[in-house]
Amino acid sequence: MNTTRRLLLSAAGLALAFPLTAAHAQQGAAAAYPAKPIRLVVPFPPGGGTDILSRLVATKLTEVSKWTVVPDNRAGAGGTIGIAEAVRAAPTGYDMVMGQKDNMVVAPWLYKNLSYDPTKDLTAVAHVAYTPVVIVTRTDSRFKTLKDVVEAARAEPDAITYGSPGNGTTIHLAGEIFKSAAGIKIRHVPYKGSNAAMMDVLAGNVDLMVSSLPSAMGQIKAGKLRPLAVTSAKRSTTLPEIPTVAELGYKDFDVSTWYGLFMPAATPREIVQKVNAEVNKLLAMPEMKDAIHAQGAEPQAMTTDQFGTLLKTDYQKWKAIVQASGATIE
Repeated sequence: MNTTRRLLLSAAGLALAFPLTAAHAQQGAAAAYPAKPIRLVVPFPPGGGTDILSRLVATKLTEVSKWTVVPDNRAGAGGTIGIAEAVRAAPTGYDMVMGQKDNMVVAPWLYKNLSYDPTKDLTAVAHVAYTPVVIVTRTDSRFKTLKDVVEAARAEPDAITYGSPGNGTTIHLAGEIFKSAAGIKIRHVPYKGSNAAMMDVLAGNVDLMVSSLPSAMGQIKAGKLRPLAVTSAKRSTTLPEIPTVAELGYKDFDVSTWYGLFMPAATPREIVQKVNAEVNKLLAMPEMKDAIHAQGAEPQAMTTDQFGTLLKTDYQKWKAIVQASGATIE
């Protein structure tokens, strides 16, 4: 065998060996994972729904899986600061973020200069839960059913008001989608957060409120708010007696907020799959289901591919919804 041919064969052998070596290295890293604490970025302040759910996941992973998961609140700009923090992290599996529909698929179409594209800069790891949106009114309101609202709105266009936590939120847009589906005109009143909107609907300053279920549950249980319908595809486990908007005649109506874990895009797939398996194991536990239900949310496990498909589908779906609403944030 001449020298040139030997060199070519050696080079070919090395070229074949390098991918195998890299694959073995990734498998080895996944087998040893996690070898140190994992940071879970929480893109909202302590005490809110996202924070509570994040800490529940972190606590259970620490207890059941014997991992060390440390929540790290990075709040601001509707959750987009925390998401951007996760995008910038090294793709080693030791940084993940609790994303939700608002900052993953709505915000990219609202903010003109957002620094990330969630479908390219992050990888979907594990879906955790979804939260129905609920349409409520005060208990002494003239509206006993959603049909009452629709009939009154047709008789008096733009006279009925509804509050939301703010312009461009999923909750605000749920109200706009319902207006379009029902062919009615009701006037949106945006607030800076759920608490301010809640106080005004209780005081009678606005007729209705569109709210996440966890935000409204306390006042519903106290008998101060009357839930008229939930906007998710299925009835809420927490409020099983309340019909969905779809059941009331608006076919395929489905607006809810989901929560799930994401990592930087280049994170090794073996690590992503390992985290997915551990989270899904937690979501199958009765005590975990009960804890999530207590927050007014619905636990829902998915494979990484299913969650990735949900992200991409909703990303395109909400582009049209946001653009139709005309909402923008500088």
